[in-house]
Amino acid sequence: MECALATSASAKIALLNCRQMLWGSPKLPSVWSSSWRFGSSRRNNRSLRAVALSTTAGLGSTMEAPAANSQNVHYMWPNKKRPRVCIVGGGFGGLYTALRLESLVWPDDKKPQVVLIDQSERFVFKPMLYELLSGELEAWEIAPQFSDLLANTDVRFFKDRVKCLYPYDHLETNAPTAGTVQLESGLLIEYDWLVLATGAEAKLDLVPGAADYALPFYTLEDAHRVDKKLRELERKNFSKDSAIRVAVVGCGYGGVELAATISERLQEKGIVQAINVEKTILSNAPAGNREAALKVLSSRKVQLVLGYFVWRITKGVESQTADAETETIDSSVDHSESIILELQPAERGSQGQIIRADIVLWTIGSKPLLPQLEPSDKPYDIPLNARGQAETDETLRVKGHPRIFAVGDSSTLRDKNGELLPATAQVAFQQADFAGWNLWAAINDRPLLPFRYQNLGEMMTLGRYDAAVSPSFTDGLTLEGFVGHTARKIAYLIRLPTDEHRVKVGISWLLKSTVDSVATLQTMLTKPQSES
Repeated sequence: MECALATSASAKIALLNCRQMLWGSPKLPSVWSSSWRFGSSRRNNRSLRAVALSTTAGLGSTMEAPAANSQNVHYMWPNKKRPRVCIVGGGFGGLYTALRLESLVWPDDKKPQVVLIDQSERFVFKPMLYELLSGELEAWEIAPQFSDLLANTDVRFFKDRVKCLYPYDHLETNAPTAGTVQLESGLLIEYDWLVLATGAEAKLDLVPGAADYALPFYTLEDAHRVDKKLRELERKNFSKDSAIRVAVVGCGYGGVELAATISERLQEKGIVQAINVEKTILSNAPAGNREAALKVLSSRKVQLVLGYFVWRITKGVESQTADAETETIDSSVDHSESIILELQPAERGSQGQIIRADIVLWTIGSKPLLPQLEPSDKPYDIPLNARGQAETDETLRVKGHPRIFAVGDSSTLRDKNGELLPATAQVAFQQADFAGWNLWAAINDRPLLPFRYQNLGEMMTLGRYDAAVSPSFTDGLTLEGFVGHTARKIAYLIRLPTDEHRVKVGISWLLKSTVDSVATLQTMLTKPQSES
């Protein structure tokens, strides 16, 4: 056995090249033996490199993944005796499960070592992405870095993408681990307990042309992309009489919030059209929220195209000059590329429509990322439903896998009425709390608790200083306008991940509110003077 040892200021890294290991042991299943050869160019190469983190490394440290061309790199947990928990995905379900585990009281020898893996370096508070378009909030307030959020914890964060999952807990074997997670960088992480919180992504393959010409609004990168496009259109149309044409596909919460936010931003400089296959908007929302949204959209002249679905999206070039003679002169012609949406009626008897837009925003459908982690060389061991979510029991454990939990968009559960739980932040919040507790119970040989979803109400933003909030504890009550806006911000402030971040954001919001109030007061005082 040949070993090379390297040290650094923050951690000790041991690189072990082991040429003869007990891969052929009859106690280990074949999948265990093959899992160490991912990325290897030679099938018979069974060498192993291990990355060991010393116990003196900083708490809450961000671990750098190995180089992309590294092969067979194995992560060595700091403590060989304490349980190892690997959390895949740093959204609401994943991050809040990690923080929940950190907040519980553990026996000294059973406090788990936790690794959190996400492809982004930032946690995104998705319900408030709309405030980035309105300019009400800054990115750091709703998208803090994981390194800052986990600075005072024992949780290790890996910025990497999971490539494959290899669970072994469903096999009757004496393997010393419940499974292995393979990252795209080549790093292999053994675990005793696994939490699947991979989330979902926008589903753009429903309509031809959507992936090419429509912009989703699902991630922080999506929000920046939409904001950049709007800025380009605003600069381009600054001195022109033509309005910016915006088409929003879908009138669920995401579509309505986008339409309200963008129509307020563009005002008379924009024409916003919202397309929905149903004859109403927010069909599953409380009546109070729907009525408040309709009132706001009407006041901002948002055109609702109801009872139609998008058949196809293409791109055409239309001239802004109707004079044929001037079109022959390049210097006097301003061609503008427009996106064409072909609409078909949801019911027979109506004619189709053609809508031209400068930007198309897609808010329909999402697909879980869990099926992408299926190994290519063997059938997937984790049971999935038709949507690609893991089948779980009422304790959030994946069926047939006692060492794997699934939360958020990765799991599938039904409420007391038999309806599938919605893929919302509120559901993920509550599931993370139960997943953390049930991990504690499983590790300490205590009974697990069945998850019970409690609908606390529904909230939506309708622009700067405007929102609608329908709490569940009072039927028929809906907070609208500035009152709803304030209630929504307070509720989300309480839900931010850590106390430190809540304090920073709370102070920032208070200062902004004070400045805006002073500016409004000055405007009210100076207006009568200017009129006189």
